[in-house]
Amino acid sequence: MSPQSNETPTSAALDAMDLRILAELQADGRITNVELAQRVGLSAPPCLRRVRRLEEAGVLRGYHAELDPQALGFEVTFFAIVGLESQKQAVLDAFEAEVTAWPEVRECHMIRGGGDFLLRLVARDTAHENELTGRLTGAQTVLRVQTLQTIRTAKNAPGVPLSPVAEKG
Repeated sequence: MSPQSNETPTSAALDAMDLRILAELQADGRITNVELAQRVGLSAPPCLRRVRRLEEAGVLRGYHAELDPQALGFEVTFFAIVGLESQKQAVLDAFEAEVTAWPEVRECHMIRGGGDFLLRLVARDTAHENELTGRLTGAQTVLRVQTLQTIRTAKNAPGVPLSPVAEKG
């Protein structure tokens, strides 16, 4: 990537140090730059420059706190597979805009095979889940909705797997 380029670096353009930095930040987004630099074997200024470059390139998109939904009163997590009556772009865009505005919709994915969208939603209880399902089935262009309630979650890993290079000390 040239210095004047605004391109996002691909995984091929990321070196082993970038991957180590990303792995550390993915594991602990609250780490200080000084601690990050120590863990990856750099001094603080070049480490910060690399982090800023990764942020500017869009590889690092943000830092988030992981919240416990149940501790905050959201007892139910469920998924909804939604089929629309048309796959015209305007219909897809309108549905996407509608549901992404709902605070209970935590993820919205356009999918292929078995539906048009896969949503992950949180609800306070089953009555709230039923209300949300009713809103989905009542949406103007929705043809069908299949909901799947989560019983338990064995793994919920944010981010992406990074190469083994990033995991070596």
